[in-house]
Amino acid sequence: MGPVIKSGNGWRLGWNSEAEEFKGLVAGDGWAIELTEAELEDFCRLLGQLVGTMSQMANELMDEEKIAIEAESDLLWLQVEGYPEACSVQLILNSGRRCEGFWPAAAVPGLVQAAKVLKVF
Repeated sequence: MGPVIKSGNGWRLGWNSEAEEFKGLVAGDGWAIELTEAELEDFCRLLGQLVGTMSQMANELMDEEKIAIEAESDLLWLQVEGYPEACSVQLILNSGRRCEGFWPAAAVPGLVQAAKVLKVF
């Protein structure tokens, strides 16, 4: 199977099972980072967890109350910030390349959906 690239307004996610080291890709407007398979798996898993937690908290928050939630693995750190219905995402790689990425709230729903179906384990 060759490379798969999913893209939308302000985001791109990619998977190439034939690449030697960097099988994954995350990107926003004007930037892109290649990820190892383990980094991509952590990114997709943590993104799903954080967005799920954010939506679960919707009933507990006051109107217009902004929150930030973060999660970390050995490989990367993620944060969602904003409102349950509209949050931004920040990514920092913890090892090796020390890269950083950011998606504005408008890009996040499409990014989250693509992360759920990018690759089948």
